[in-house]
Amino acid sequence: MRFTQTPLPGVWVVELDLLADERGWFARSFDAEEFQARGLNPAVVQCNTSFNARSGTLRGMHYQAEPHGESKLVRCVRGAIFDVAVDLRPDSPTYRRWHGVELSAGNRCAFYIPAGLAHGLQILADDCEVLYQMGRRYVPEAARGVRWDDPVFEIEWPAPHGARIISEKDRAYPDFQL
Repeated sequence: MRFTQTPLPGVWVVELDLLADERGWFARSFDAEEFQARGLNPAVVQCNTSFNARSGTLRGMHYQAEPHGESKLVRCVRGAIFDVAVDLRPDSPTYRRWHGVELSAGNRCAFYIPAGLAHGLQILADDCEVLYQMGRRYVPEAARGVRWDDPVFEIEWPAPHGARIISEKDRAYPDFQL
């Protein structure tokens, strides 16, 4: 695996090192020791999958309030997504900044997002499947979100090919409070 740090502290892009031959390829997609060596949460306590039928679907921006903050390792295993993290840690030098990456079945990259950041994604291809390895269990009472188009963050989402599809819950998040 190759780890590339993003401009947001603790947020990384993880690329696979493929061992290929005439049969295809093999790669290690997770190694707790390599994550821990970089100060990343190596725990995987829950794995989630989302299927998204239509391009333009947007999910987010979600996080869990402390003390239930969760880290995530996100990988697109079918199709393509634009994955975004927003730094909500008040003491961070990148507080309220965002970083986005394209994840696809073709590039096989993953996006590591530590606790304290909001996460969201926009689907770039129909019939898309996303895998999430979570560092903490989901706690419904701790679930929070910020609006995907909040002017405080100025996230530059890709223009969808058709209508953008967003749940009522995600549309209803209030403006971010400084």
